[in-house]
Amino acid sequence: MTKEEMLGKVDHTQLKPYATWEDIRRLCDEALEYRTASVCVPPAYIKRIHDTYGDRLNICTVVGFPLGYSVTAAKLAETQQALADGCSEIDMVVNISDVKNGDFDKVETEIRALKEACGSHILKVIVETCYLTQEEKIAMCRAVTNAGADYIKTSTGFGTGGATGEDVELFRKYIGPEVKIKAAGGIATLEDLEMFLELGCERVGTSRAVGLC
Repeated sequence: MTKEEMLGKVDHTQLKPYATWEDIRRLCDEALEYRTASVCVPPAYIKRIHDTYGDRLNICTVVGFPLGYSVTAAKLAETQQALADGCSEIDMVVNISDVKNGDFDKVETEIRALKEACGSHILKVIVETCYLTQEEKIAMCRAVTNAGADYIKTSTGFGTGGATGEDVELFRKYIGPEVKIKAAGGIATLEDLEMFLELGCERVGTSRAVGLC
């Protein structure tokens, strides 16, 4: 895979809680120069990015981030506002407590509600694999598939661990044919990036890809 092909699958990410407009603008300029799949940014910056760059950038943001335990109504409000501000892709965090309680029907219902709000826009579902057992990961593959989401995503990058090749291989085994995979969290080397893409990830979330390639 060429450098251009790899960067075309990267969500160029800046989600630090202290990110300034200069940080965000640098990210956006790099995304335009290197033609990354999107910029993944805090919700508070969506409108300013859209006002500054228009439709030249594909804007991705996060919902219920990073802990996931916001109520569904709050996640829906975040999603609707993000789309209104000019966002095209939503990366939501599931309620991890619901997952640990085995309440997978509730998790699936929430994902479905956010996908309905997204409509034709892409919804990626962050399951935060570092906190889950093997059985819970498999259950989340089924929930994401049944709810009609577009992607299952490994991690927020704010948990105790990030993406692993083993988790991506597990996802590939248990997700439905329409669901794609995004790896994120701890992707720090060119070898990491190449590995996740070779394993079949359609997207990789990282702040480092431009420098690596």
